[in-house]
Amino acid sequence: MKSFIGKRAIASGASLVVLIVIVFFLSRLTGDPTDLYLPIDATTEMRQQFREMNGFNDPLIIQFGRYVADLAQGNFGQSLRQARPAMDVVLEAFVWTFWLAVITMTLVTVAAIVIGSLAAFRVGGVFDRFATFFSLIGAAAPDFWLAIVAIVIFAVKLHVLPTSGTGTFWHWVLPVSVLFIRPFGLILQVVRGSMISVLSSAYVKTARAKGVRSNSIIFVHGLRNAMLPVITVIGDQAAAILNGAVVVETVFGFPGIGKLMIDSILLRDFAVVLAVIMVSALAIFIMNLLIDIAYALLDPRIRY
Repeated sequence: MKSFIGKRAIASGASLVVLIVIVFFLSRLTGDPTDLYLPIDATTEMRQQFREMNGFNDPLIIQFGRYVADLAQGNFGQSLRQARPAMDVVLEAFVWTFWLAVITMTLVTVAAIVIGSLAAFRVGGVFDRFATFFSLIGAAAPDFWLAIVAIVIFAVKLHVLPTSGTGTFWHWVLPVSVLFIRPFGLILQVVRGSMISVLSSAYVKTARAKGVRSNSIIFVHGLRNAMLPVITVIGDQAAAILNGAVVVETVFGFPGIGKLMIDSILLRDFAVVLAVIMVSALAIFIMNLLIDIAYALLDPRIRY
């Protein structure tokens, strides 16, 4: 296991290096930050001083070398917009996205596993048809449309929920609800398909013939063997939310890492953009590693 983790760490580190190089040079193509951070009537001397102070006058390769040297010392740069360490800005936003992802994926996982398992137990029944119908709609519905419709109905028309902020429990209802729908639909379909395959196997038929209760067949005999593909989808969906539910956070004004990324790109806050990329890449690596460990725990054959 240690060897495996080491190999994955090396591979992830190499991918992160390539990603940083690409993002560094592409972000510089968005334009000169001087035009955003200085007034329109700023003199040439003021513009020159601003570029010199932030190192924008140097060739890109020199800027990149200086950035790498700072990284080696644990310095992720300063946010142009907030005039403080970029990593501090990113970690503050990441905490909000982390809790948003934890709450959403906990609800999604429990609901999708229970409903998908019950739907698979009676394939073609009324409950199965309703579950399949609504899960397909949820998986296909775009997040931005759901967010706008939710605001129009619950905030504008009914005046029962706020449109933005994080101050109270009610501020979290709309973002969590909108983020819930798509992964719920995807995971439910995977659970259902996997459980149908498992429940048709010989050992499950034997358990039924012996008179084992339906709940035990579904959640004891069937579910564990059906979880491998489900874990993959859960991990992918969790990583997608954890690395920035960009649309939902932007629409609801949620102060997470997705909204921070969009704002930083628009404002050419290069240090924050790169810090977001590094935190997001690390989150993906950890998520994938946890998925692999879960595989080994569920199926001992994978350990060898």
